[in-house]
Amino acid sequence: MARIQMLRASRRAALVVLGGAAATQGPLQVRTAFAEAPSKEQLPEKKPIYSSYPATPTAPTIPSTPATDSKPHPTSPTPTDRLTEQVKNARVFLYHHSLLAENSVNDSLTWAFKKETNFANTIASLAPKAETGEQLLPGAIYVLVATLAGSIVSRNRNILIRASFPLAVGITAGWFLIPVTMENTSNLIWEYEKRVPAVAETHLQISSIAKDTYRQARGIAKEATHWADETANETRKRIEDVVSKGK
Repeated sequence: MARIQMLRASRRAALVVLGGAAATQGPLQVRTAFAEAPSKEQLPEKKPIYSSYPATPTAPTIPSTPATDSKPHPTSPTPTDRLTEQVKNARVFLYHHSLLAENSVNDSLTWAFKKETNFANTIASLAPKAETGEQLLPGAIYVLVATLAGSIVSRNRNILIRASFPLAVGITAGWFLIPVTMENTSNLIWEYEKRVPAVAETHLQISSIAKDTYRQARGIAKEATHWADETANETRKRIEDVVSKGK
């Protein structure tokens, strides 16, 4: 009997404790479990993770540096810097002088080629043209033979005659055998002589004297020929008269 009373008293105490705990914690919330997903209207409104208006970017601020930091600190060049500068100067020096040498060689070769071309053109201009009918090769050989003959003739004379006589014979033979070539040669020599006024004046004087001498000699030869013809005609007439009288 006593045991049953104690069990009832313990049950009443447990109910009292549970009722006090429930009163302190508030009323219990009962949630309904749905078998299907609720509609969008029944779902609670969720807050967006990101804001609707993007935040304006701000430029990063550059920390101001003191004015003393902007000035470079003077430092002495290191041995490596000095060696680099010396190598640079040596390379520039070698390049400059090699370029000068190359330009000098190119200028020399250009000058030599020009001189060679001018010499070849000058020699070609001395040859007679085809329409003149003058052949250079046989005439030049004849002139050379005449010059050698003049040298042989004057070999026992003094040095002045041995030097001038073959030259005079060769020039004379050239004017008779290859006149066109000699005229071209004379014009070329005159072009070079005009560069030296004294030589040009001397050449003109000698040329005028030679022309006057040639004219005089030609006139004398004509007079001598005319006198010989007249003398021969007179002699022939006299012989004919003597022969006719003898008959």
